[in-house]
Amino acid sequence: MLKEFKNFIMTSNVIEFAVAVILAGAVSLVVNGFVNDIMMPIVGEFTGGVDFANLKLVLTESSGVEGEAGYVAENAIRYGAWINSIVNLIIVGLVLFLIVKAYNKTKKPKEETPAAPKGPTQEELLVEIRDLLKKK
Repeated sequence: MLKEFKNFIMTSNVIEFAVAVILAGAVSLVVNGFVNDIMMPIVGEFTGGVDFANLKLVLTESSGVEGEAGYVAENAIRYGAWINSIVNLIIVGLVLFLIVKAYNKTKKPKEETPAAPKGPTQEELLVEIRDLLKKK
C-alpha cells in the first residue's frame, strides 16, 4: 500500500496540483494587496472618500475595556470587507481568464485527419449490382 501511495504522489498530476495550490496562495496575497492598497482607495475616491474596508452595520456596540471582566466585543456586519472580497473575485477571474486565453493561443491546433476516401455512391452501387445480376 505504501508503494502504491508513493507512486500516486510522485505522478506528475499530483505534483502539478501541489504547485498550483502553492502558487494560488501566493497570487491570493498579491491580489489582496492590489485590491486593498490600490483599487479600493481609487474606488473610495470616486465614491466621495469612502473607505470600504471600514464599512459595517453595528448590531451591538462594544462595552467595557478589552481584557477586563465584563468586556463585550462589538458585533457588526462588515459589508465593506465583503465588497473588497467581491472586487478581489472579479480581479482574480479576469486574470485567470487572460491566462487561459493566452495559454489557448500557444497551443498548436490539432492536425486535421485527412478525410477518408469517398466510396461509391448509392447509385454506383446499384448500377454494379444490376450489372452483376445481368451477367448471370
